[in-house]
Amino acid sequence: MEKSIILRGLGFGALGGLLSFIFGWIFVEPVINRAISYEEGRGEAQAALDEAAGVHAHHEGAELFSRFAQANAGLALGVIGFGIAMGALFAVAYVVAIGRVGNLSPRAQALAVAGGLFLVLYVVPFLKFPANPPAASAEGTIKERTGYFVLMILVAAIALAVALWVGRKLSQRVDTWTATLTAAAVFVVLVGLVIAVTPGFVEAPQPLLDADGKIVYPGFPAHDLYLFRLYSFTTQAIMWATIGIGFATVIGRKPVNAEAAVTG
Repeated sequence: MEKSIILRGLGFGALGGLLSFIFGWIFVEPVINRAISYEEGRGEAQAALDEAAGVHAHHEGAELFSRFAQANAGLALGVIGFGIAMGALFAVAYVVAIGRVGNLSPRAQALAVAGGLFLVLYVVPFLKFPANPPAASAEGTIKERTGYFVLMILVAAIALAVALWVGRKLSQRVDTWTATLTAAAVFVVLVGLVIAVTPGFVEAPQPLLDADGKIVYPGFPAHDLYLFRLYSFTTQAIMWATIGIGFATVIGRKPVNAEAAVTG
């Protein structure tokens, strides 16, 4: 039974990755292209300022892989591979959660596990450290930003575990609705406190000024930054929705007690 669950998780993970890639190719890629064009234009403006100031400009070498290859084959393999990995993680989490998250049907449990993983692995970190397009990410802060992003994942996982524990304990004393609301409040408070004390980063390029303080190149377009973050969030939502809904659809075809064999 575990093998069947894992194979289904891998399959729907691959499908989720494919759908995410298609969405990203249609909506995210144009924003990335505009961001790259902005970066190139800003680089030319900076080079002109450096030349006027007598500063030697450093020119980067040619790209090893073309932009077309990166945007198509490379991105497709990366996104689908990530989807497969998340599908495997979902399958493991689903098996572990059997009998430990209340009296849920297989379908409800599949949706709950997918939603929980989406919340922990992406939504909570995204609230503090949203995705940035290439030209809006400072190279000097990438390592630090990545470390804090991983920290937010750990915080979200711990907060969710604590909230589930509180909910299970309260469900023995109060009604399910009250226990659920209390558990949700515990999660929000714990995550909110950590978000409040965690330092943030302002990475969007500001207007480029000359020696007289005049703007020679504008800052990064706020609209493109907004669209990139919105579409990035949507690609993740598509992947996790595909995994959760797809798995719930096929698992729901079996009797509820058929999955109990996993714990045996």
